[in-house]
Amino acid sequence: MDHTEAPVLEALARYHERGFLPFTPPGHKQGRGADPEARKVLGDEVFRADVLAFGGLDDRLQSGGVLRRAEELMADAVRADHTFFSTCGSSLSAKAAMLSVAGPHETLLVGRDAHKSVISGLIISGVRPVWVEPRWDAARHIAHPPSADDFARAFADHPEAKGALVTSPTPYGACADLARIAEVCHRLRRPLIVDEAWGAHLPFCSGLPSWAMDAGADVCVTSIHKMGGGLEQGSVFHLQGDLIDPAVLKSRADLLGTTSPNVLLHAGMDAWRRHMALHGGELMGAALRRAHTVRTDIEAIDGLHVDGHDDYVGPGLAADIDPLPVVIDLTGLAVSGYRAADWLRERHDVNAHLADHRRISAQLTHADDASTTGALLASLRELVDHADELRPAPEVAVPTPGELRMDQSHLPRDAYFGSVEDVPLDSAVGRVAAEMVTPYPPGIPAVLPGEVLKRPVLDYLRTGVAAGMNLPDPADPGLHTIRVLVEGTRAD
Repeated sequence: MDHTEAPVLEALARYHERGFLPFTPPGHKQGRGADPEARKVLGDEVFRADVLAFGGLDDRLQSGGVLRRAEELMADAVRADHTFFSTCGSSLSAKAAMLSVAGPHETLLVGRDAHKSVISGLIISGVRPVWVEPRWDAARHIAHPPSADDFARAFADHPEAKGALVTSPTPYGACADLARIAEVCHRLRRPLIVDEAWGAHLPFCSGLPSWAMDAGADVCVTSIHKMGGGLEQGSVFHLQGDLIDPAVLKSRADLLGTTSPNVLLHAGMDAWRRHMALHGGELMGAALRRAHTVRTDIEAIDGLHVDGHDDYVGPGLAADIDPLPVVIDLTGLAVSGYRAADWLRERHDVNAHLADHRRISAQLTHADDASTTGALLASLRELVDHADELRPAPEVAVPTPGELRMDQSHLPRDAYFGSVEDVPLDSAVGRVAAEMVTPYPPGIPAVLPGEVLKRPVLDYLRTGVAAGMNLPDPADPGLHTIRVLVEGTRAD
C-alpha cells in the first residue's frame, strides 16, 4: 500500500477545492454561523474542517470509500487484518471488543486492573466478569498486569469463559507478556482482547515493548490521542485471526457509536498513520533516546527516583516496561504526588500526567524536545528546593494486596441498576456497592458495583480524598456517603 496517501485529509482538501455548498449538518455551515468568540479562540480552520462525513466528505453511499481506505492503510501500517476508527475514544472501542466476545450472562476473564471504561462495558452488557488479579508490588504500592499463568488458572477454574481481556501497557508503563497470554487463550480457541490504550506508538519502533498484534492478540484497542499524534477521542481497534467475525465487531461498534463521526478526528488518525508509516522509526527512536536522558537527569536530582526496568520487571512483576511514561517516586522527598502535581501546575504551568499518594508521571512522546524536557527538569529541581512547603505528606492508608480485593456478590449490571441508597461511609462496611469509585487518573476503579465493601478500601479512599485524590464517578465525590444496594437485594 502507498502510505504517502492520507485519504481523509485528501478528501477534505477536495471538498474545499470544489467549494461544496452544504445544506446538511453541522449547522454552523463552515463556521459562518459559529459564535465569533469561538472562532477567535478555536480558529476558522476548525470549523472549515468540521464537515459531514457521509453526504459531505464522501457521498451519501460512501462510494469514494474514504474512511474504508484510511482504515485499510492503518491496518497495513500496524500489521493487522482489519482496523476500525472510533471517534468516541477507546472507552467505546473497549466496549465494542468485549461485546464481540461475550454477551449477557456469559463469562469473560478480566484483569482487575482494568480501566473504568471496561467496567462500564460490563454494566451495559451484563457480561459476568471473572477477575484475574494483577501482580501487586506491595513495597511500591503499584499493580502490574496479570501473568499468563494467572490467566491459565482462571480458564481452568472457569472453562465456560468466552475469552480474556488484559490491560497492557498500564498507565504507569508496565507491560504484560502478551505472547504467552495469547498462547494460553488460543490453546482453548478463546480470543484475547488487549486494552492497549497507552500503546499507539508501540508498532513503530523495535526498541519498544511488543505490541498486541505482533504478540498474537485477537483484538487490540488503541487511543491514538494518548501516546500518538491524533486528536482527543481518536481511537482505533484492530482485529486479526479467525476467532472474531469482523462483521460482528463492526456491528457492536455501530451499536454503541455515533452516527455523526467527527471528520477532524478521522483526519487526525489518518495523518498519524501516514506520519508513523513514513517516519515512525526515526521519531520513536529519538523519543527513546530523549526518555533515557531525561530519566537519568531526574534520577540525579536529590529526593527523586525514576521507576525503571529493575523496579517493574521480574518474577511476580511485569514482563516489560515502556520507558516513555516517566514515573517519578517522591518517597525520598517525603512529598505526596497530589501536592507535587498541584505545585508544578500552579508555579510552573507544568501538568503532570498522573499523581498518586507517592508518585507523579511525566508522559513523553515523539513530540517532546529539549525545550519541553528542559522546562520539566527545571520545574522538578525547583520542586525539590521548595519541598518543605509541601510537607508533611498526608498519610494515605494504602491496603495490602489481600485487603484490597472485595467479594463480588452481584453482577456489576445488577448492582448498578438495582434499588440503591446513599449511606455514610462509616456505615458502609459489609454493604454492596452500587457505583464505581475510581481514583482518576489513572482510572482503575477501587470499588466496583456488586462488590461487598471492606473497611481497608473505604479507609484508603477516605484518606486519599483528604490527601488530594480525585474521584470523578461516585454520586458524592467527597465520599462522605457512598451508594449501595438497599439491604435485602438479592442476586439473580
